[in-house]
Amino acid sequence: MSTSPLPPVSSNTVSPSAAPVSPLLSFVTPPPGLDPHTDFRLSEIEGAAGLYSLQAAAEPATRMFVLDAGVYLPDYFPVISSEQSDALALLAPVDAIVLVVVNPGKEATTVNLMAPIVVNAITGICAQVILEGQDWPLRAELGALAA
Repeated sequence: MSTSPLPPVSSNTVSPSAAPVSPLLSFVTPPPGLDPHTDFRLSEIEGAAGLYSLQAAAEPATRMFVLDAGVYLPDYFPVISSEQSDALALLAPVDAIVLVVVNPGKEATTVNLMAPIVVNAITGICAQVILEGQDWPLRAELGALAA
């Protein structure tokens, strides 16, 4: 299995033609715990650039929060396999947007760096990928990462 480095791409570095055409994202398989949903609406949280609500298109009450890694995690450079890249039809790292799932908690807010959501910025096709053989935590405290 070969791998390709896939750096996070912030909205500042994506060319206008690579920006998502629609806020509708289509997962190649349902995200873990959200089966059978594959179509989601990505909505930016007002006043919090790079923070989004990801809601199931067929059931808006089913949602999670995600961050644009390029905005909040400048040192996060996940590497995905060629197979993962091919499934999303990614031709170059600039074609991708990397989102991480946010887990708000009473003590601290954490993000899942082990399983980012990789989005083809051109087509809206995406997948939550497992970064095997990499040392990214499942629950990284956001405050420590953004400092």
